[in-house]
Amino acid sequence: MPYTNAQKKQHIVELQTYLNAISFVNGHIPSLVPDGVYGKETIFAVRMFQREYGLSETGNTDPVTWNKVVSVYRSYIRSEPVAYNVFPSSTYVAHLGEQGQIIYILQAMLNDVGNNYDNAPKLDVCGHYNMETSNAVRFLQKKIGLPQSGNIDSMGWNMLVSCCEHINSTLLRGKNN
Repeated sequence: MPYTNAQKKQHIVELQTYLNAISFVNGHIPSLVPDGVYGKETIFAVRMFQREYGLSETGNTDPVTWNKVVSVYRSYIRSEPVAYNVFPSSTYVAHLGEQGQIIYILQAMLNDVGNNYDNAPKLDVCGHYNMETSNAVRFLQKKIGLPQSGNIDSMGWNMLVSCCEHINSTLLRGKNN
């Protein structure tokens, strides 16, 4: 059965997808748009991959290169999760009116507490440090003996992270029994 153009394009898309995923972790590999065209961008990405991993820099995807791409890709997707440090510094204080990724994460953690403890408030995760968020922070601060400012500093953040880790480990133990 002959190798069709559709199959060839599908394999190129797969290669480009793997290389693109690797580029998120290894900045020496340029990102690619998986389009199924083995053009100059793909050739360059393959060359950079080959250079980075000690292979002959041909820009062609021979079996050795393909196997290495697959191996590196699989090692990343099967690896332990990387910790994501979102809290900017020990002097940072999140407060009413702020918005952004850190606030989404703060609200998600506060909501996790609210969903697992009957007396803790539940809130919408919207990315805006609103009054509802401030009140949930005050609740947490009261429960852990911190001043009830409604703002979250590194101490409050660390306590909240610890609380969420405890919740998650308890839930995981329950699922494994």
